[in-house]
Amino acid sequence: MLKISNLTTHYGPSQALFGVDLEIGAGQVATLLGRNGMGKTTTINSIMGIVKASGGSIKFDDTELVGRPSFKTANLGIGLVPEGRQIFPNLTLEENLIATASNHLEMADPWTIDKVFALFPSLEARRWFMGNLLSGGEQQMLAIGRALMTNPKLLILDEATEGLAPLVRESIWSALKLIRENGTSILVVDKNLKDLLRIADRNFIIERGRIVWSGSSDELKADRKALHRYLGV
Repeated sequence: MLKISNLTTHYGPSQALFGVDLEIGAGQVATLLGRNGMGKTTTINSIMGIVKASGGSIKFDDTELVGRPSFKTANLGIGLVPEGRQIFPNLTLEENLIATASNHLEMADPWTIDKVFALFPSLEARRWFMGNLLSGGEQQMLAIGRALMTNPKLLILDEATEGLAPLVRESIWSALKLIRENGTSILVVDKNLKDLLRIADRNFIIERGRIVWSGSSDELKADRKALHRYLGV
């Protein structure tokens, strides 16, 4: 579904990505792992067109994404849950969901507000709360729900559970399992390795703008050298 080949990205004269290669199949969950500042968010922003790629290829269902504006990439079926959530503070929770609702791919059973509330029951009681009055966990669940309301084929999460309480984290991991069972592919960045490896089919480790390791969750668990060298585990 998503194939990144030899991706390079610059910020002005400074190069951030050096030939990144990454693949995600239909219905798969993949992780992008690495220490802070190694290129995870830059890779995501390059996929979405938020940062312009300098070279290489990003293909989504055989459509080239390099050079496309962000809204056209989103319309192809990629939903982003950005780091920092970036919900609309002056809209209610329900208005945040309505604001992004679309079905460009004409899904037969699209996501609705009621389905988001079924996925995250705690949000329904807050549906009329303004975005800036929600807790961090509620904002993250809302950010996921907002991305789902675009009815994506691929959901990308940047720092899925950073700074959240354990119960909220568990709620989000459970939700991602259900989203995957619904047939949606997922690319997730997070630091909670134990939780990630429970749901991931494929894992990619990035170090200084290069993919330095890839493999299954079982392979990563067994590779103590890679865990220590690249993730400090």
